[in-house]
Amino acid sequence: MSNTDGFVEEVNEEVRRDRLYGLLRRYGWIAVLAILGIVGGAAYTEYNKAQARSQAEELGDAMLAALSLDDPSQRAVTLTAIDPATPTSAAIVRMMTAAEQAQAGDESAAAETLNALAIDSDVPQIYRQLAGFKALTLQGTDVPAGERRQSFEAMAQPGNALRLLAQEQLALIDIETGDTQAAIDRYQAIIDDAEVSTDLQQRALQVIVALGGAPEVPDAGDLVKDDALIQGN
Repeated sequence: MSNTDGFVEEVNEEVRRDRLYGLLRRYGWIAVLAILGIVGGAAYTEYNKAQARSQAEELGDAMLAALSLDDPSQRAVTLTAIDPATPTSAAIVRMMTAAEQAQAGDESAAAETLNALAIDSDVPQIYRQLAGFKALTLQGTDVPAGERRQSFEAMAQPGNALRLLAQEQLALIDIETGDTQAAIDRYQAIIDDAEVSTDLQQRALQVIVALGGAPEVPDAGDLVKDDALIQGN
């Protein structure tokens, strides 16, 4: 390479360097902002995780402290004083409160707690459905059969996570009102349902037999059709 070529190469290198510095001076702030955004976002995510972990630990400690009390009424009062940070946590605490109120013998207060939870639009739907179901079963015959039937029929609609349990409650209302055949038919429908649990299927079988019916069990449920299982309870 001649001296002229070397000189030209040095000049080109210097020009490229000047252009690079010029671009950095002109647009470097964008890169700095991008880096700050990445670092800030990561720090914010970690902060949120730490906050959530701290809140969960505080909630757990408060719940354990409440449940460690000997008197269920005192447990209920202490649980009521807890202020959870999220609607889901609040739903869990309120259901625990209702359970302690019921154990203390104050079923009216327990039902009131559950009914309030059942209509709370801030709470996830599954908790509202569960609270409504538990409130109805807790009140039992204190609520007229027609009113209970209407509520359980709404819960027994497709898409409701508690629909089969609601069907079971409807069958119990049929028995209560003297409609034995309707109860048997409803229990049979529960047995035939593809989503029925083993425990619920067994309960349905046993009640049908107790009512004098002859249950029909799908092939997959042959083992629960065994007479020893039915007669053993």
